[in-house]
Amino acid sequence: MEEESETETEEELRTRTEKKVKKAAQLLFFRRHRVPGVKGWELKKALGDNYLDVLGVLNSALDKFGMEVKRISEEGGTGIGEGEEKEKAERDRFMIVLKDHLIEKASGARIDDVAILSATLAYIISKQGKAPRKEIEDFLADKFPKRRIYFAIDRYISQGYLGEEDKVLYIGWRTRAEVDRKTLLDLILTS
Repeated sequence: MEEESETETEEELRTRTEKKVKKAAQLLFFRRHRVPGVKGWELKKALGDNYLDVLGVLNSALDKFGMEVKRISEEGGTGIGEGEEKEKAERDRFMIVLKDHLIEKASGARIDDVAILSATLAYIISKQGKAPRKEIEDFLADKFPKRRIYFAIDRYISQGYLGEEDKVLYIGWRTRAEVDRKTLLDLILTS
């Protein structure tokens, strides 16, 4: 009898974990806000205190499909389970990203907007991570109409690809999550 109750307990635990992993996948796959991903506190509320463990299980399942759960901090740290305190994890954003960029046309963005973002990121990287907005706008003005530049930069700031502080642009949290900067620079240098 005791063995049966232990087996039921294991099966109940497995069932509960599967339900939490499904719920985590639903929260992370489907956008409810303008910005993709889910804050840690939202996951904790929906999944419980062990939400980081649940995300680890989900991450293992997503690995088969070439995707991963990525943890992004406004301060710049990424990765699940790096020993950071739980309060910080609640402020961080979690999102599902592709491990390998096999899909060439996954964004749906206009090619000139992608070019503006790529050139802006390359310029910022070449300036050690920060550059005055005016310099970037002047740099891009040789190739793109000014109104398109202003609109694209503002949109990329609101989407999190770029950050701005005191008229200085820097790489945003979403770029750290979605863009492989080394590959971007390699592609720019080889073209």
